[in-house]
Formats: sequence, structure tokens, C-alpha cells
Amino acid sequence: MGVDDDTYCEPSGRPAPAPPAGPAEGPPYAECVLCREPTEYPASTRGATLCPVCAWQEAGRTACSG
Repeated sequence: MGVDDDTYCEPSGRPAPAPPAGPAEGPPYAECVLCREPTEYPASTRGATLCPVCAWQEAGRTACSG
């Protein structure tokens, strides 16, 4: 099995959303939209925020879907 193997999963072409610049300044942190645990993003972050665990799991689910 080499790099040219047909089972290689190609990227979907959709770039992952970039996290906000810099770490959160402190509490309150935004809740993960899946498990309600605190994330590393400030509460003022717009959009669907995911904790690192849920973000990793979501990336695994969508990496080769299709």
C-alpha cells in the first residue's frame, strides 16, 4: 500500500473554520453545542463552538464522509 492507493480519502474541499485569534481572556467560556462542556473560546464567540474533544470527533466523522 503506497501513497497512490485508491483507498486514500481526499479532503472534502471545505476548509475548517479558523478559531478566533488568541486564547480566551478568562471566564465565561462558551459552551460546546454538543456536550455543554466549556470550550476554549470566550462566551462572545459567534457560531457553533465545540470543545476540543467534540471538535476532534466531528472532524473524524466528516473526514471521509461522502
